[in-house]
Amino acid sequence: MDGFTVVVTKSTVPVGTGDEIEAIFKRVRPDADVAVVSNPEFLREGAAIEDFKRPDRVVVGTDDERAREVMRELYRPLYLNETPIVFTGRRTSELIKYAANAFLAMKITFINEMADLCEAVGADVQQVAKGIGLDGRIGGKFLHAGPGYGGSCFPKDTLALVRTARDYGAPVELIETTVKVNDERKRAMARKVVKALDGELKGKTVGVLGLTFKPNTDDMRDAPSLAIIPALQDKGANVQAFDPEGVEEAKHLLSGVDFREDPYAVAEGADALVIVTEWDQFRALDLDRIKLLMRKPVLIDLRNIYKPDDMKARGFEYASVGRP
Repeated sequence: MDGFTVVVTKSTVPVGTGDEIEAIFKRVRPDADVAVVSNPEFLREGAAIEDFKRPDRVVVGTDDERAREVMRELYRPLYLNETPIVFTGRRTSELIKYAANAFLAMKITFINEMADLCEAVGADVQQVAKGIGLDGRIGGKFLHAGPGYGGSCFPKDTLALVRTARDYGAPVELIETTVKVNDERKRAMARKVVKALDGELKGKTVGVLGLTFKPNTDDMRDAPSLAIIPALQDKGANVQAFDPEGVEEAKHLLSGVDFREDPYAVAEGADALVIVTEWDQFRALDLDRIKLLMRKPVLIDLRNIYKPDDMKARGFEYASVGRP
């Protein structure tokens, strides 16, 4: 390095990582004029380019005024679009990323628990989510009941925040509970399938639609399917599955699964069909064709993409999440 240099960490890293990086520079190049900056990314998988061009906010963590000027110039094109740019200390910036992801994970877990309560009392979780989401203090995003969160961020970041909080003697019990409830959530979804088949899966065929943790990605990391499918197999079910993007990755992670080429091949001869990931093509299935292909017209919709009354009218035995 020659002259003043700004080193920017984009990755989600434990609080204090910037200090460690700075210490390495001081040890290896004590003569170098370096500013280590935290600039966490807030990009969603499958929507990264859009999120980069139109971010909710940009967070920059540094106490060095020269580095702030470099970062202001770097983000000037976005600033012209009135993107909020938040300048903080470096450790604060590192923690903002974890706090944001932990809060969203907690929000998902909250609505999943409300879904269980809705099923118990005969309420509709989608209407509950709409009713509370219209409150500007709460907002409607991430209030979609389902089989629990997965992916590359929420599972890793919630655990990292829990560990950091314990290390510093300030435990985050809400997030610890969120992690525990989410893990149990995936197993509970398998039990929902068992219940829909009257408690007996031995020798039966279950079709699974969707393997990735969310649509528009091939990411299988901590996907609900990785817990649901083995649980069904343990109960004696034969599983046949399809995903528009995730099959090749899933083959390395799931054994004994008959991977099929499309949703209709998955439905063929199935005693039940389970929607695990809400890919758009699963929202527009030819349901009459699906019903004819299945051995029994049982559909367990873990993403609530169909309407119970419509499914009943079509002759399906239909189960969803948090709806009567």
